[in-house]
Amino acid sequence: MTMKKLRWAMDSGFWDLDMSTPVTLDGKARPVAGDPLPLGVSRGARLSRPRQIDFFQRFMAAPFVPSFTPDRGLALERVFSLPLPSSIGERWFATLLGQFKIQKFVTSIKKDGTLQMSEPSWLQRIKKHLSEKSLYAFNLCSELLVTPDDTLLLGYEGYGDGKNSRTKAVLHHKFPHHNLIVEAAGLERFVDHNGNHWDVPFSLAADVASVPADSSTSYHLCINHVMGSPNEVQTQSAGGAPAALLPGLCAKCAISFKKNANIWTSEAPKLSMVQPYDIFLSDPHISVSTLLGAVVTAFVGNTSIRTQGEHDIQYLKGSGLQAQAANSAISADLFASAFFSAQHGNFQRLFLDLTRINVRLDFPSGLKFLSGAARVGYNLYNSQEPSWETIETLCPKATLSFQQQIAGPFSLRVDSEVALDPKKGNWYPVMNDPVFAVEYALQVLGSAKAVAWYSPKQREFMLELRFFET
Repeated sequence: MTMKKLRWAMDSGFWDLDMSTPVTLDGKARPVAGDPLPLGVSRGARLSRPRQIDFFQRFMAAPFVPSFTPDRGLALERVFSLPLPSSIGERWFATLLGQFKIQKFVTSIKKDGTLQMSEPSWLQRIKKHLSEKSLYAFNLCSELLVTPDDTLLLGYEGYGDGKNSRTKAVLHHKFPHHNLIVEAAGLERFVDHNGNHWDVPFSLAADVASVPADSSTSYHLCINHVMGSPNEVQTQSAGGAPAALLPGLCAKCAISFKKNANIWTSEAPKLSMVQPYDIFLSDPHISVSTLLGAVVTAFVGNTSIRTQGEHDIQYLKGSGLQAQAANSAISADLFASAFFSAQHGNFQRLFLDLTRINVRLDFPSGLKFLSGAARVGYNLYNSQEPSWETIETLCPKATLSFQQQIAGPFSLRVDSEVALDPKKGNWYPVMNDPVFAVEYALQVLGSAKAVAWYSPKQREFMLELRFFET
């Protein structure tokens, strides 16, 4: 469990994992294939958004759950459970999630001077504003446990401001040694590495992955089919839509080997008769993990055509091994990652009993790294200074996560990509796409927490419930 969150974010560079976002009512979007997730919003196995809000309402005395996005401002959400027959109530969870855009409501009141009117006129004007459909949105969600190993989720989102509705169907199946996810979505939301949002008319994805273990060989197969032209939301990118979102079929297959090693584990006794705020954050340690793998990707359709335009086919230019035909393409590459985790404290005392640092180094293209190393060696052999572009191919993508307990179950967390910026002259590290969070550990559940996070780049705020995540 120690490196789980880092592994989720690393996987997003190769697989279409979900990311948390308040832009959609189901609380998630998918990153464009090949664009890594910000660590603070990467999604592993979590409850659906309606179940999260239902938990906040039932057990944390939160009648409304807030969220914020730049286009609609502050909004409040509440879930209503739909009545079901008692015979299937334990296997079927159906809800109606309602959203009220309170910031837009307050702004509209201030604009027309409603607060300066007499009481009868004031009440009538308030009723008029509350009847505006654009202030509301809803999500119908149905989760059915078909068998002990099969779960079917159906969702429908409707918006009162005239936006197109969204539909989704997701099937989860657990095999003895791997998991299968099949998902079909109408008007799927994607987010690229620049933070731009894209709506795709229809996408169909199938994902098969072996069950992860601490140190083992694993495989992963992902097939994604996109239909219809992507539409950018709000802004307009100069470079056009990402190639991965153009109509076509993309299939990825990878095999990887992971090795974990504990450098140091604390042998100091814990406080007796005191339960840690999180049982998975109660062991001080220093550990490292390494991962090495190979991935093969095949494209069919417009996706392959754009891929030809975006990447040179020359091996020495570091795009991996590639081959293209008129309407298809295939590529192969190596990838590697290294993880470092250090923790001080047992998360048992009231103050400052938990300090955690996680660092992840990613080499997303092994062939690009080798070609860059060859070019640097060639330049040094000929007494030439390597260019920054060449040196950049040797630098891994670094991600840092820092967590500090403040008091009791409350802790602060910062997740960010760290990069060197040669344009500033001194090669100082800079933070790219940081995510700041306040976490509240739910001690009674063993390992669960309520997380309130904010992304300055996306200007998004969200309150989530997460289980068994470190």
